Amino acid sequence: MKSILYAIITMLIFSACGHKKADQLQLKIYGTSDVHGALFPYDLVNDKETETSLAQVHEYVSKQREKDDAEVILLDNGDILQGDPLVYYSNFEKTETKHICADIMNFMAYDAATVGNHDIEPGHAVYDKLVKEFEFPWLAANAVRNSDGKPYFQPYTIIEKKGVKIAVLGLITPAIPKWLPEKIWSGMHFEPMVESAQKWMNIIQEKEQPDFVIGLFHSGAGEEHESEMSHENASILVAKNVSGIDMIICGHDHNERISWFENPEKEKVLMINPKSKAKFLAEIVVDLSWNKEKKAYDKTLKPNLVKIADVQKSKEYADHFTPLFKEVEAYVSREVGSFKKSISTKDAMFGDSPFIDLIQNIQMDLADAEISFAAPLSYNATIDSGELQVRDLFKLYRFENLLYTMNLTGKEIKDFLEFSYKDWFQQMKSANDPMLYISTTEKGSRLSTMFFNYDSAEGIDYTVNVSKPYGDRINITGMSSGEKFDENRTYKVALNSYRGNGGGNHLTEGSGLTKKELTSRLINSTTKDLRYYLMKWIEEKGTVDIECNQNWKVVPEKWHTTASKREYELLYGKK
Repeated sequence: MKSILYAIITMLIFSACGHKKADQLQLKIYGTSDVHGALFPYDLVNDKETETSLAQVHEYVSKQREKDDAEVILLDNGDILQGDPLVYYSNFEKTETKHICADIMNFMAYDAATVGNHDIEPGHAVYDKLVKEFEFPWLAANAVRNSDGKPYFQPYTIIEKKGVKIAVLGLITPAIPKWLPEKIWSGMHFEPMVESAQKWMNIIQEKEQPDFVIGLFHSGAGEEHESEMSHENASILVAKNVSGIDMIICGHDHNERISWFENPEKEKVLMINPKSKAKFLAEIVVDLSWNKEKKAYDKTLKPNLVKIADVQKSKEYADHFTPLFKEVEAYVSREVGSFKKSISTKDAMFGDSPFIDLIQNIQMDLADAEISFAAPLSYNATIDSGELQVRDLFKLYRFENLLYTMNLTGKEIKDFLEFSYKDWFQQMKSANDPMLYISTTEKGSRLSTMFFNYDSAEGIDYTVNVSKPYGDRINITGMSSGEKFDENRTYKVALNSYRGNGGGNHLTEGSGLTKKELTSRLINSTTKDLRYYLMKWIEEKGTVDIECNQNWKVVPEKWHTTASKREYELLYGKK
């Protein structure tokens, strides 16, 4: 009875005098980023267990919430709606019920999240629905509605802990128009990050007067010398140029990172990135101590990246969501056809390959195109011969790109290929010179250029001369149909929407087209993602016999053969 009376009296005093801030407060701020569908510690594509997922994140954060030593805040930094059949199923197959990400993130009691570029990719129907289903604010201050100039998503949120006001400002990488067709992000545009951060920090400080500010930026760190207008990653630029932000959780570039920068007021700004796929959990312990003279908190930040593989999965989480997991497991196990031969993306790193030719031929067939461009989207994916299941389509095509058909001249096609092979094969002087761009460290060897930009062409016959410099390597000898190839003629070309919107710069820097010209060259676009049409194509064929058309080759051939054997073993080991 006394405790109830005390609580009532305390509430009345606080109501009369205003809510008193705590003199001392410890926050534990947790952040995930670029989860990419890692909701369970299981890889549904390859049908095997994995080491990390939100099931373990929930276990770790739940244990922290049970303690009385600190106030816990849980944040997500975007790109959760792509990368796994679990989210694909909710995005495009079972759309009439609550999205699995809303179910799980509400269950985990996230306090706020930022929208990522891959959260925009599924389209309006998906992200507009999720805004309503999330029980926390989904942020992106610089995604601006065209009609009234206001943010399309919520720009920031205020979290209050014992009278202390914590502001969370969300920003998304502004490079989305470079990758995604306009109909996916129709009705909005994306402001540069520094400009938007400055505007909203002024509003937050004037209106909210927060005690602590968190930047939740779905954008990579970037480089200090880069102009943000031409780069997707500007988190460092915001840290160094915008005052008032105490810490930034960044992402998008999938790099684990803890670093410090100095803002215009010479104050330290923490930047932390928990990589991707729930491999790490950003953990920042913040000690706040009220300074009467400054009339502000003294702040001490202790950052850490928690290795999630060392955490067991939550039984509560697993029990709650296993029925939904089983439903998606049944979906990906459905047979859609069969392959007579096994195919692998390993071969696609070195030359013409059955894996890429399968995609090329399907694209040309679906688009009724004369020429097709495609690249390997996985570094080390294999689809075995025999029964083909839905899960195998995620190996065949990783991303939810649309299929574009565009008008390109023969000269633009040639220049496109020159650009593609520039960062694929090095210029060689002998067979002993390096061919691919490979970096080797104590952890092993890997490609140092982006293999998903290794576009080759189908429908034309050509050679790539690695002894020659960029601009003089590609020799197109004719159409694969036997017709003459004409650099002045316009051809119908099939390619994915990422490339068709300028992703990778093949069409812009390579072919010399402006963004406006890209739009005018578009003949047609599919309404659903390319993987959906690949699946329907294979279902219609039943059994697919995959052949490599050998329509292009690398010369000198002896150099290529020697270098390919040497570098294949360096990257993958012996065949």
